[in-house]
Amino acid sequence: MATQQLLLHLPDELIRRLKRAVAPRQRSKFIQSLLERALPPDGFVETDPLYLAALAVEQDEALGAEMAGWEPATLGDGVGAPAGDGTKA
Repeated sequence: MATQQLLLHLPDELIRRLKRAVAPRQRSKFIQSLLERALPPDGFVETDPLYLAALAVEQDEALGAEMAGWEPATLGDGVGAPAGDGTKA
């Protein structure tokens, strides 16, 4: 398998934790394993039914306008409330 080098910018505290927990020669393998578990396989997103439904909604102008009308009604119940505004979700 071909590999590439990748430059990442991460917070200092996270780097310290990584260095304490993972041996120097195991870090690439560790990060590779995390990414393989966290990311969907190639082609999955493009065939995921929920993703396709959300994409269809975004492209339907009439439905988008209708959904925009629902937003004020849902903000008061905590659904869709911005984080940190004191309401519970």
